Amino acid sequence: MKESQRPYLFWTCYIALVATSFGFISRAFMLADWGKAFGISETQQGEIFGAGLWPFSISMVVFSLIIDRVGYKKAMWFALLCHLVSVAMTVTATGYESLYWAAFVGALGNGTIEAVINPVIASIYRHEKTKWLNILHAGWPTGLMLAGAITLGIEDWDWKLKVCLILLPVVIYGVMLITCPFPVSERVAAGVSYKDMLKELGGVGIFIPTVLIFEELGRVLIQPGNSLFAEGWAFSFDNKPFTIILIISLVISIAYGLFVRSAGKPMYILMLIVMLPLATTELGTDGWIKDLMTPAMKQLGVQSGWLLVYTSAIMVTLRFLAGPIMRISRLNPLGLLSVACILVITGIAWLSQINVATYTKATGTIILVAAFIYGAGQCFFWPTTLGFVAERFPKGGALTLNTIAGVGMLGVGILGGPWLGYIQNTTISDQLQQREPALFEQIAGDQTQSMFGSYTPIDNTKLDALLQVEQADADVIKNQVETAQVKGKSQALLKVNILPLIMLVTFIGLIIYFKTQGGYKPVELALETDTPDDAPGEALPEQPDATPKG
Repeated sequence: MKESQRPYLFWTCYIALVATSFGFISRAFMLADWGKAFGISETQQGEIFGAGLWPFSISMVVFSLIIDRVGYKKAMWFALLCHLVSVAMTVTATGYESLYWAAFVGALGNGTIEAVINPVIASIYRHEKTKWLNILHAGWPTGLMLAGAITLGIEDWDWKLKVCLILLPVVIYGVMLITCPFPVSERVAAGVSYKDMLKELGGVGIFIPTVLIFEELGRVLIQPGNSLFAEGWAFSFDNKPFTIILIISLVISIAYGLFVRSAGKPMYILMLIVMLPLATTELGTDGWIKDLMTPAMKQLGVQSGWLLVYTSAIMVTLRFLAGPIMRISRLNPLGLLSVACILVITGIAWLSQINVATYTKATGTIILVAAFIYGAGQCFFWPTTLGFVAERFPKGGALTLNTIAGVGMLGVGILGGPWLGYIQNTTISDQLQQREPALFEQIAGDQTQSMFGSYTPIDNTKLDALLQVEQADADVIKNQVETAQVKGKSQALLKVNILPLIMLVTFIGLIIYFKTQGGYKPVELALETDTPDDAPGEALPEQPDATPKG
């Protein structure tokens, strides 16, 4: 591929990523509209939202196994078809089921886009992978920012017209795709075999995504009442379905490891594990931060919907500046990730100490500043981790890049989200029990068991009943409960800091390791097409109609 063709290919990939987030957030905004139009319950709305997520992660991982053989351009055409069909299915939807499958098809397209663009950009900018992967992934918040701003301006439009707006970035990248050249991947151009790619992941490495994928499929497909799995699904060792899936995953992983004769790269396996707290900190905690910021925006006289635009604009700006930041500070990916962890820890600690029960305009300003510090750190987590993996494990090609992203997406839903919910429930209950033990006894729900332990949540039904009986003291009771919730959420938020702290220790440990090895250096593959005149930006051959076999 000629160097002059790279910008066009980059912007095609960028706009395709904009299309994925554009569709994702637009659908999220329209859930309430669909609830009114079709009588869809809150639970069903949540399931439709979930259908836009879990196929995304799974298709991204699975597609990585075949993307080099199928060809990048063909995969992009498949993604475009998914996006077009998804919009058509949504506009012609007649209820819950058709909306669910429309979201499912759209998520398949989104996952395919991710499976293509990460290895493509890592290949064409193989000497500046972290910089360009950060810039590429500014496409996600760009889509959120644009879709959010547009939606705020057309709140009164019919929801079908809002859906059609998803086509704007889809049509743009579709037109660009017609003349867009695609290279073979860096792995293929370097002559690294398909089996050598599989070795990078290895038997241990494949176990993590395998068990997460099967667990997610089990959660979606296995329902209570099934004759085989009457107890339903739970991510717990004393649950029959999970035990069966765990055994199947072990068998697959052992067979995979024996076939490729590799347990996997230890450092890559470590990064797979680190991706679980990283994704939870970035994606899971994000919702809590936005909850804190919403009343702050109102105190400043700004419509709360602009919160999405504000936070997305921060991410876009900083990801575009990742290259200059690393160059000026002389940070490598691990150094940038370490600084990002420090910023996140600082932001979370500050936010957890703010008294959100007594908002003032000054409090609102402080929250926005603290949230900016948090956002400035967490925006580098995802793309910089991809950059590190691309630089250190280029033989893994699309597989190692997209598997770590898929593990992050799956992990936050399967492990991170439930853990965040558990600590929030326990801290709120503990606060109320300490402050108002008599009140807690009256509104405490049944003891609930989770994979992280048991807890006793507040039963809202009992609370509502108590408020009806004690109408004279209703305001006092509400205030007591709300105070416990505020304090509990603040404590829970502070506990989340254990995650970026674990990450920080890991990244510093890796920095020390590389110091003992002579310093951090990206692993560079010698391309079969390299010539002395090509360095440092040598061309990759374009993909022919029959994609070379790995």
